[in-house]
Amino acid sequence: MTAEAAARPLTFVVGTGRSGSTALSRIVNAHPRVLSLNEFMASVGDTAFPEGKVTGEEFWQPLAGPVPRYERMIRSGLPLPEFLYTRRPGRYAPETTGIPALSLMVLPHLTDDPDGLLDELGESVVHWPERTAAEHHLALFGLLCARFGRTAVVERSGYSTGWVPRLRAAFPHARFVHMFRDGPDCALSMSRHPGFRTISLLREIKARAGVASLADLTDEHVRSLPADLAPLLGDRFDPALVRDRPLPLRTFGTLWSDLVIQGMEFLGPLPADQRTTLAYEDLLDAPREELTRLAAFVGADPLPQWLDTGCALLDHSRRGSAQRLTAAELDELRESCAPGVHALEQGKAQDRLRADRLRVDG
Repeated sequence: MTAEAAARPLTFVVGTGRSGSTALSRIVNAHPRVLSLNEFMASVGDTAFPEGKVTGEEFWQPLAGPVPRYERMIRSGLPLPEFLYTRRPGRYAPETTGIPALSLMVLPHLTDDPDGLLDELGESVVHWPERTAAEHHLALFGLLCARFGRTAVVERSGYSTGWVPRLRAAFPHARFVHMFRDGPDCALSMSRHPGFRTISLLREIKARAGVASLADLTDEHVRSLPADLAPLLGDRFDPALVRDRPLPLRTFGTLWSDLVIQGMEFLGPLPADQRTTLAYEDLLDAPREELTRLAAFVGADPLPQWLDTGCALLDHSRRGSAQRLTAAELDELRESCAPGVHALEQGKAQDRLRADRLRVDG
């Protein structure tokens, strides 16, 4: 790995998902000097971070292979709106070849020819020498930067707060943006999204079985599950099990709170120059100021034309969506979001204290 690759600014935008972060990826992608890795971590997952050193071919295999959980959703007729490849399919299909991990959401965000770009990357990566997965990833980011003429890297995945410890360990100099949205609005959006409805049901399965991970489920656990939950673990399921199942709004308020608290806990110990926050509502209220601040943090210039494009890409219509709920529904949602709101307020107070101490020490 070159010194240039090691010095290239690398930033991870982490958060709950359904927080305006997909729009942020489109805005970042519009910057001519920033490589936008849309849902990269959500795509490659743990399989792309093996222990020890691996060859380029070993590193490439999981990136060029399908992601089982996503393949199941597509085969079951429940593709996520984030699956860009399925909108303009190429030579890969879930029923035959499977859709490569990089092709589903990452490469179509960068090019209209994701199949060609996958081939181009694979031709180089498989010949790389043995090294750690983190070194391979930095080299891959560098290859993409060279391909598109970019000088800084921003990865953004939804439902990503749990990745922070592993990302910090793999990339100790990386910067982190914790993006969040108003709790009730975000939770309501989760309740309507097939991915988060599936996540909620899988959390219910783990709770019923008393396990921390789906990998810990035994055949006995599966047999004890209700008939409307067990099929979700199979190769294919009726999409109505996810789409039509009644799920209390508080379930998603609790999920939002859990993820926000997790993000605050994992990011809190980082030095101030390696972390920042971005509230979706602040981005809507003051887009030029927030995008200028974000650009400086990720190592890019706030180009005037880019700021114009970013402002145009923001959708204000979804703000305050929870206010259209009944009073009882909104109260229930606010109550379940309260722990997350409290964590955010505590985090802001702690940051103010640190800033005050720095001014005094200075």
